[in-house]
Amino acid sequence: MAEATDHGAVIELISKEDFDKVLERSNIEGKAVIVDFTAVWCGPCRRIGPLIVELSKKYPNIIFVKVDVDHAAELCEIYKIGAMPTFILLKPGESQVADPKTQLVVGADTTKLQKMVELACAVASA
Repeated sequence: MAEATDHGAVIELISKEDFDKVLERSNIEGKAVIVDFTAVWCGPCRRIGPLIVELSKKYPNIIFVKVDVDHAAELCEIYKIGAMPTFILLKPGESQVADPKTQLVVGADTTKLQKMVELACAVASA
């Protein structure tokens, strides 16, 4: 599996195989996964990036994953990523977004992202 970055507990992934390992870990540990689909050239992505790192440190009961869209075409296709940043929440045992209203945030909307984190925390403590 890809190594965690030095920027906290955010795991950077590029392959579907590594992503599948994260989902397996999520299922075993009962932790939700928040995936940040991002790009190095994306201004809003760069602005919200530090918040993701901060959240990963504050909420160790959630697995935070960063996927660079320029290096992970297969994952972008699977999740139909068309804008950056896009955040998805996958609950333990899920490999697809079940409820786009609560498990999908398109854009650097910190309020919606915080609500997603709260939902992920509720999943982890259930």
